[in-house]
Parts: sequence; C-alpha cells; structure tokens
Amino acid sequence: MKNTTIASSTPVGVPNAPGAPAPLVLPARPEPLGLHAANSALIVVDMQNAYASIGGYVDTAGFDISGAQGVIANIARTIAAARAAGMLVVFLQNGWDADYVEAGGPGSPNWYKSNALKTMRKKPELQGKFLAKGGWDYALVDSLRPQAGDIVIPKTRYSGFFNSTLDSSLRARGIRNLVFTGIATNVCVESTLRDAFHLEYFAVMLEDATHELGGPAIQQAAVYNVETFFGWVSKVDDFCSTFAPEAATQPAAAEAATA
Repeated sequence: MKNTTIASSTPVGVPNAPGAPAPLVLPARPEPLGLHAANSALIVVDMQNAYASIGGYVDTAGFDISGAQGVIANIARTIAAARAAGMLVVFLQNGWDADYVEAGGPGSPNWYKSNALKTMRKKPELQGKFLAKGGWDYALVDSLRPQAGDIVIPKTRYSGFFNSTLDSSLRARGIRNLVFTGIATNVCVESTLRDAFHLEYFAVMLEDATHELGGPAIQQAAVYNVETFFGWVSKVDDFCSTFAPEAATQPAAAEAATA
C-alpha cells in the first residue's frame, strides 16, 4: 500500500451555515466535495495563444500542444455550465509589459526560467513577440471569450496569486471554493492551486480540462499532487452534470451564445 491516496466516500468542504441549503456534491477524488455556486469560482488559467495556439510561444519553444484543442473544448463546456449555474468565472492572463520590465530582469530567477524569455534571447528576431501585453501571443484564444460579469486578472508569474488582485477579488465576493482549468497543469495551474490551498481555499482541478507541458507522466504527477496533498480532482462531465445538467447536454449551443 505504498504511494496511495487516502480516499473516502464522505463529502467534505466548507461547513454549511445553519439553515442554509445543502451544497451540491461534486464527485471528486479523494472524496466528494460539497460546493455552492454562490461561493465558488471557475478559474480559467492562461488560455492564451501563447499556450494553446500553433505559432504561439509554447509551440515555438518546442513543447507539444497537440492536446490543447481538446482542452479548449472541455473548458468551453465548463464555462457554459458555470455561467448557467451563476458561478463566477475568472480568467487569468499571464504576461508582461511590452518592455518586459514586469518580467523581473537579470536579478530575477524568472528571467532565467521563463522559456518565453529564453526563446526570445536565443532567437533575437522573436524579441517582443511572446507574452507582451497587447500582442496576439498574450491574447486569450478566440473560442474562450470573457463575458459581462466575468473577471480577467493579469499575472506576471506562474501563480495567479502572486502580486495580483486575485485573492482580494475572490474574498470580496465571498468565494471559498475554486474550480481549476487551463494550461499548464504542472506549471501555472498547479502553482496557483498550491497557493490557493495555503490561502484557505478549497480547490478542485478538472483533470480533463487541463493540459501539461512535458508529457503524460507529468500530467499524472500533477494530478497525484493535487488529489493527495493540495485539493481535489474531478472531471468536466461531473462538473457539468452537477451544476448545470441542461447546459451540459448542449455544449455547442451554450458556447455559440458566447461568441
């Protein structure tokens, strides 16, 4: 029984206030998670051309993004269900100013670990093209468009909580539960989810609405980390059927309404 995650069939989550309606129970691992749409937010991490489109930074840097299109479709379904349920949708958007001052400079480890910055230094003809605010690479993919009522929060590092307004925006709205989707599972998604754990949020990751950088084994490792140490893991079908069964049966129509 080595490297096993302790599981249970008893739902867990934020304690319910006396007299409040019972939460909806989301099937998840290692145990079901009780959630109210009103105190939950769907977090869409870095669904930008940089990470999900051919010709974006990740593709140019040599990472495999072949699974990104399936993830986009699943995130679109999840967004439609969240909106139908009245759940807050938050888009995180990673990048820096056009002069890359926000990237930190040579005194920051980010300067050396960011593959976008390293690729531009290796190929000077690409300078200024990756993750610069206002550019195509920085923009969210066309098929995942924020609507009125959604929140878009820029960030300059892997974690959406670092030097951003994410935490204050969530707390001001009474949010206690976060549902994670996006790219990359093992980098920005996991980094933000780990910080959410330390900030006392209940976090669940929809594993089929995330995409890794590094290969299937990396996805498996990130999923193991989340369900064993930092949160819960569920799937898009379970989320949609729990929070918006009618929207879950009509994903194409629901997404068309966002165009």
